This record gives sequence, structure tokens and C-alpha cells, in this order.
Amino acid sequence: MEPGASGPGASGPGASGPGTSGPEADGPESKEPEANGAESKEPEANGAESSGPEANGAESSGPETSGAETSGAEAAGGSAAGGPDAPAPAPSGARPARRRRLLIRLAAGGVSLTLLAGSAAAWWFYRKLDSNITTDTTAAAELQVHEKERPAPLVMDAQNILVLGSDTRSGKGNSEYGRDDGGKRSDTTILLHIAADRQSATAMSIPRDLMAEIPGCRTADGSRTGARFAQFNSAYETGGAACTIRTVEKMTGIRVDHHMIVDFRGFKKMVDAIDGVEVCVPEAIDDPQARLRLAAGEQTLHGEEALGYVRARKSLGDGSDTERMERQQQFLGSLVKKVQSNGVLLNPARLYPLLDAATKSLTTDPGLDSLKDLYDLTRSVRSIPTEKVQFLTAPRQPYTANTNRDELIQPDAEQLFKRLREDAPITVVPEGGRESEETKRKQDATSPSSPSPSPTFTGTNAATGSCGVKH
Repeated sequence: MEPGASGPGASGPGASGPGTSGPEADGPESKEPEANGAESKEPEANGAESSGPEANGAESSGPETSGAETSGAEAAGGSAAGGPDAPAPAPSGARPARRRRLLIRLAAGGVSLTLLAGSAAAWWFYRKLDSNITTDTTAAAELQVHEKERPAPLVMDAQNILVLGSDTRSGKGNSEYGRDDGGKRSDTTILLHIAADRQSATAMSIPRDLMAEIPGCRTADGSRTGARFAQFNSAYETGGAACTIRTVEKMTGIRVDHHMIVDFRGFKKMVDAIDGVEVCVPEAIDDPQARLRLAAGEQTLHGEEALGYVRARKSLGDGSDTERMERQQQFLGSLVKKVQSNGVLLNPARLYPLLDAATKSLTTDPGLDSLKDLYDLTRSVRSIPTEKVQFLTAPRQPYTANTNRDELIQPDAEQLFKRLREDAPITVVPEGGRESEETKRKQDATSPSSPSPSPTFTGTNAATGSCGVKH
């Protein structure tokens, strides 16, 4: 072989010449041919007529790309086939979904209208009941004039409310009970003490025939009377609620926080609203003057009968005011128990007529002259157990100068008034039970370790049934 045959493109040992190996091969110039060689493969790979594996690889990937483009063309063609304005067909579930959305909107609108109507009705009922209540601004103004002489409250949060049953003949529905001569009368006066902890309530009746010190009072015509010792219920006839409140405060030393006046018609409607009240009639009653005819035993009294029962006096028992007050207390106990029952408080059909009748019959001081005020008061006492709603009468006996009148028994009366003033517990026992309690108390008092015994008072409570049976 000739020496010139060992060139750069030859094989064999001559091929490892300076152009392909050695230090020069690592230089920049030796890499350029390789880079150019790489570039020279691209035309071969992209050339349509190229042969070899690289050329075939380019052809094989070409059809895949072409297939993807074909799918896009088919999709475009499908759209074009339908025309540019043709709507896309709706999915099979679109129409039921639209129907559901429509029904939801209609239901939401119906609920909104119902809530709006309910709110409007509730507001209307509230305003109607609220406007039924009459405010006694005259008594409030008169009491303010005599504020300095009034007793101060001793226990915060305890409430003393004077309840007056007016037997005025004026006003719609009241004239049938007698001629209206323009005077004001009060057959019933009850001082209701509500304990500060709202765990008990005590209603103390004040006899209408009780002799009492009555202060000078302002009359309806603006004149003033002098102080006098007279029958208790003449205070209301002379100076209305303000004069009665001042008389009670002078007698008991108890601050009266609020007052309520209830008339005949409202009383009847309240009883009818709760479908009657159960009472016990010891003996048959036939009293034309009270419009009352009842058989003996347990009876359910409605409006007219109930009013006759609590007002009747001369034809029942010994004809005294004492027996009438006892009937009133028993009736009120049954009334409280009935109102506290779920059949009234949770029954709108009964509760609204009761509230309507009660608010229409009420005249109150400005502190209780709104439905909210009365609701707050009712809510605070509605959980008092019926056995803790007690009724009693101020201790009294026949007046020595006139046995047709009463006078207070001392020190019993002052002991009761003191406990009410100080919001202390009061023990009430049935008629005939006081003697045994007094005996037990005296026996306990002989023990040096026993605390000072508390006095007991004759009365009843709302848990006692109409014929003396505990419920």
C-alpha cells in the first residue's frame, strides 16, 4: 500500500491520524465537524425520499400528526355541516335541571311571602293588643306629688302590684250590673307580692270593710279631702287608684310599684277565653241578685256565672265579706293553674282571646301600659310552682265600734306586712291548720337550739284543687 493511502477517510491504523485522535481532537476545531455532522442528519430525517431508520422514523411520526389534524378537520367539518347558526343540541338532563331550578325559585318566593305575611300579622296583633291597654296617668301624677311621704322600696327586684277589681257601672257591658251614678267602686283589692328570686308570689286581700287611716286625696273635680279614719274602699270612691295606693302604703309600709284595674266585662271575657274555671261549691246556690244558680260540688264556671260567684255576698254563707274573699282567692288559684297549663299558654287559639280580653279590661300605671311590659312580668312569674302561689287575707277581726266593719289584728298584721316588705318567706296554711302550726311553733321555741320561728297565716295556694284536693 502506498503511503498516501492512509488519509483521513481510510480505515486501519492509518485512520487514527492527527485528524481524528490526539490532543487536537479535543480542540474546538475537532468538534465543529461533529456538530456539522449532526446538522447534516436533519435534512435526511426531514427529507421525504430519505432512506434508513431515521427517514422511516420521520415518516412514522408524520402519519400520527396527520391523524390528529384529521380529527380536528372532522370536527370542523361537522360544525360546518350544521351551519354557523345551528344551536348545539341540549344535553338530555338540561330540561329537568331547568325545571328544578324554577321550582326552587317558586318555593323560595312562597316562603318569603309567607314569612312577610306572618310578620305583618304578628305586628298587627301586637299593635292591637298593645293599644287595648288604658294608661292611668292621673294616678301617676298624683303619686308624684306625694312622693316624699311614700315608703322607699327595701328589696331590689321584688315587685308589689296593687290589683283593683272595679265594679263601676260605666262602660260597654257594665251597665247591666246596676245604675251608673258616676261613682267609682272597688269590690276587690289585692296586694300581689312577687319575690325577687321569682320563686314565690303572695296575694294578700284587703277587706273592703276594713277601717283604715285614709290620707287627704284629690277628687275627680280637682278638690281635696281631709285625712280621715273610714272604711277602706271609700278611698277608691273618693280619689281613685292614687288614693287607694297611698292608703295601702300608709297601712302596711309597703311601696306599691305598679297597679292594675280590672272591670266586670274584662273579667268575664278572660274566663270565657280559657273555657271556664273549675270551682268547688259547698252548697247549692240560688241568688237572683248575683244571677247565679249552681248545684253543689265541683263546677266549671264560665263568664257570667264566674262573675256572679266572686261577687255574691249576702246570699252565700253568713253574708260577710270574709267568705266572699275566700271564694275569690280559691277562684284566682284555679284561674292561675288553668292559665299556666299547656292548654292555654301553648294554644294560640286560646292564648290570643285571653290576651285580647285581659288587655281590653286593664287600666295600668305607665310602667305596665305596654304589651312588652306585661309580657316581661308574665315571663318572670310563669315558672313559679303553683304551691308557691299563695293567697291570704290581712289578719282582721270585727271592729269593736261597729261589728259590720273590720279592724286589723295586731301584732299579726304587722308581722305579715314586715315579711312582705323584707321579701321574707311566708308560711300559709289552710283554715283550721294554723292552730296545729302554732302549737308546733311554740314547742320548737322551747328548744334552745331552735331558730326564731316564723309566723304562719291562714290561706290557700294555687295547687289546692277546687274541693281541697292537691293537684
